Amino acid sequence: MLTFGLIGYGKMGQIRAGCLEKLGHNLKSIYEQDASIKIETAQQVASPEAIFEDPEIDAVIICTINAYNKPLTIAALKAGKHVFCEKPPAFNSVEMEQIRVVEGLSGKVLAYGFNHRQHGSSIAMKDAVSSGEFGKVLWMRGRYGKSVDDTYFDTWRANPELAGGGILLDQGIHMLDLFLHMAGEFDEVQAMVSSLYWNLPGIEDNVFAIMRNTQTGVCASLHSTMTQWRHLFSFEVFLEQGYMVLNGLKTSSGTYGAEELTIARNRTKAPAATWEDEEVLSFDVDNSWNEEMEQFCDRVQKGRTARDFGDSHSALKVMRLIDRIYENNRHDSQGLHSQLMTGSQT
Repeated sequence: MLTFGLIGYGKMGQIRAGCLEKLGHNLKSIYEQDASIKIETAQQVASPEAIFEDPEIDAVIICTINAYNKPLTIAALKAGKHVFCEKPPAFNSVEMEQIRVVEGLSGKVLAYGFNHRQHGSSIAMKDAVSSGEFGKVLWMRGRYGKSVDDTYFDTWRANPELAGGGILLDQGIHMLDLFLHMAGEFDEVQAMVSSLYWNLPGIEDNVFAIMRNTQTGVCASLHSTMTQWRHLFSFEVFLEQGYMVLNGLKTSSGTYGAEELTIARNRTKAPAATWEDEEVLSFDVDNSWNEEMEQFCDRVQKGRTARDFGDSHSALKVMRLIDRIYENNRHDSQGLHSQLMTGSQT
């Protein structure tokens, strides 16, 4: 059994606390700066330092606003704690590299919250890709969208100095992680980033990106949006001998619909593949949060995991890809994302 400290007891902090309880680990201390949030599951402490300095605590979970992720992660590692932090890990890849230096010196386990790869559908897709049953990946397409209302302006997510970016860092990062998880890295990127509706400088509401691995030829396209008035999750992987199409995502809110994965072998000559040739798998339970935390605890206790999870190397790869998207953005006339990428907002 591991003993944890938790920083941030909002929605994600409460989810993580519930995971620890289910897995039989001890949550000893919680720090939450919002006095209106009631804490009854563990001892409430007055500062993150109280958690870092507690010799009984083995690991720290960080569930704060984006701007605090990097400094809190570094402080926890320097204090000799294993760390699980929510995404995004930092504002850019330079900051992520700085974190990895500290991680290497600490000898502790560092992981990040990329739970989408632990959904049942994603696991099935990764297993199919790894098996080679359908040949090599040719291309992928991802669409991930939600809607927000005027109350968005009242939150820290509308402040680029606290959020680091908009919908790409909030949601699109998960789709990019799935791209990397399924098919490796991309070194060529073209993108258009806009804030056409909400008009928040440095907080994009839409990202259209096309990327390619110039060695393998694999291409992928992403649309990440917060003006999708009907919530949407769609992830498609097309291979040499078949395809997989995931529509919907099982969440507590249910706003993304049923999580259904369609799998079929391709036929290039008539008659082409028909609806009857497809197998549809439904995933009615979201166990991704527990799976993710279990992977982290296994790495801490056993030095290994049953499946790939969001370690710091994966986080660095996705932050490099995000940097390329912002660098190749055609519409960032004010250069706000460039300022964040060069570390001026650290």
